[in-house]
Amino acid sequence: MFTSTKNRVICATLASTLLASSAPALAATTTGSLVVTATVLASCSVVGSTIAFGNYTSTQVDQTGNIAVVCTNGTSYTIGLDAGAGTGATTSVRKMTGSLGGTLNYALYRDSGRTNNWGSTIGTDTQAGTGNGLLQNLTVYGRIASAQTPLAGVYTDTVTVTLTY
Repeated sequence: MFTSTKNRVICATLASTLLASSAPALAATTTGSLVVTATVLASCSVVGSTIAFGNYTSTQVDQTGNIAVVCTNGTSYTIGLDAGAGTGATTSVRKMTGSLGGTLNYALYRDSGRTNNWGSTIGTDTQAGTGNGLLQNLTVYGRIASAQTPLAGVYTDTVTVTLTY
């Protein structure tokens, strides 16, 4: 009996010594890095509206239209307008073509005073801007001059809007 008690005491002492003397294990750490990249490409889109002059009775008619532009934030752009599809048209004297023949002259401008022609030569008669990532509306100021004598009918033209960025 003495041996079995002695063994128990030795085992208990040994166990308590091992438990008391064992230090907690320290966790080791190391670091690395994760490289994250993205490329944002410059992009733009443009849509023109209709300029509806209404009825023309040989007196001056002014009307406005709209060009909607969306460009990536920080992207510089220019907007140019061509001469249109009318025969003999230029960017300073555009021509609508009548449904029964004939033409009706008109002009498009970049300013409300209708003094700055809107053409297609970058740096001369185009409109410059910088995109902000949101919709930007540019106003086109149109004018049909007075004292024209066109044939009766419906007159139309299509002007191409060119956005350069």
